[in-house]
Amino acid sequence: MTFFPMGELAAPASPSASSSDFSLWRLGFRPFFLGGAIFGGLAVALWVAVLLSALPSAFAAWQPLGGWLGWHRHEMPFGFAAAIIAGFLLTVVQNWTGRPGLHGRPLIVLALLWCSARLVWLAGLSWELAALAEFAFLLGLASVTGYALWKVKQKHNYLAPMTILLLGLADLRAFAGIVARRDDWQLDAAWAAIWLIVALMTMIGGRVIPFFTQQGLARKQAATSSVTRLWLDVALMAGAMAMAVLHAAGDVNTAQMPFAVFFALLAVGHVWRLGRWYDSGIWRVPLIWSLHLACLWLVAGFSGLALFHAGILPSAGFALHALTIGGMGGLILAMMSRVSLAHTGHSLRAPNGMVWAFALINLGAAARVFLAVWHYPAGLALAAICWFLAFTLFVWRYAPLLVRPRADGLPG
Repeated sequence: MTFFPMGELAAPASPSASSSDFSLWRLGFRPFFLGGAIFGGLAVALWVAVLLSALPSAFAAWQPLGGWLGWHRHEMPFGFAAAIIAGFLLTVVQNWTGRPGLHGRPLIVLALLWCSARLVWLAGLSWELAALAEFAFLLGLASVTGYALWKVKQKHNYLAPMTILLLGLADLRAFAGIVARRDDWQLDAAWAAIWLIVALMTMIGGRVIPFFTQQGLARKQAATSSVTRLWLDVALMAGAMAMAVLHAAGDVNTAQMPFAVFFALLAVGHVWRLGRWYDSGIWRVPLIWSLHLACLWLVAGFSGLALFHAGILPSAGFALHALTIGGMGGLILAMMSRVSLAHTGHSLRAPNGMVWAFALINLGAAARVFLAVWHYPAGLALAAICWFLAFTLFVWRYAPLLVRPRADGLPG
């Protein structure tokens, strides 16, 4: 049983596009990759400007919903990452089911709900408006993917919409924290969301990264099955899901030795998996080594959490940013880059500037995790600059591809 098919996505039933069409609304990856990348870059730049007191004095009284800290830790998983997940799922479900993906007006409505939620949070408007837009977006995304899978009875892929619903439950705890003025509830919700995203990254990565590696290096496709272990993918994903539940319950906020062992086992499992995927030829192909480095940052995050719970590190903050900047950010950037090329009909070669983007996201993670230990402002500023430039490069190089028809004339 294959949870995530490894072939390239196809769109045989999608409406065709002429060469003159504005194609942003042809398939889900187009608006959500572009919007998510723009938002992700700007959100981090704004957050660090606030931390370093670099905002103009005219904006001194500006407070988003939940305050600046609450906004940052909510919007990176529930805003930025959720947009990329939406773009990926709305596109890949077409391949799973053979049915046309969401496009046109329904896709516009879903994108507007996501955008509205971001604006309401940033403007500091009522939590009711934010909740309305936020939950309409998440429920809409889960419903669209779930219905498409139900129509073709693909029960083994129900995990995708179920994870979106769980993300909605974590978001519900975040809103409850805002209403009750419970900062700890908001923190628990952010951690739960991060672990749900790590779980998705673990399973999707386990299916597509070995395939992308073998394909990108022109290896035989049969070799892919020899380096994958479904039981290991499921075990590692289940571990991340378990952490999401525990964080939602608020049980992982203090150092505890059993968790040190648990995170150490997660790190070992991911190292073993990366070792099975490894091929020395990856360093010749930026679209491949960027994926592998992102997975290595996950290992760094798990290891850091193990050290925190063992009482060796004083804080889990550095591990958190290894997971989010290096792991989540790195994998998002690498996946968006490859998926966008494949599904706009272009050859799988990183456009000019994207090697710099991949290098910058890794440098930013290193700055936030390591440099910030010795000089916090410098590490924070360098990490933010690298993150912003990495996603700006993506927008610069890929926006023209995402708003135009496929180069090969196919639909999608």
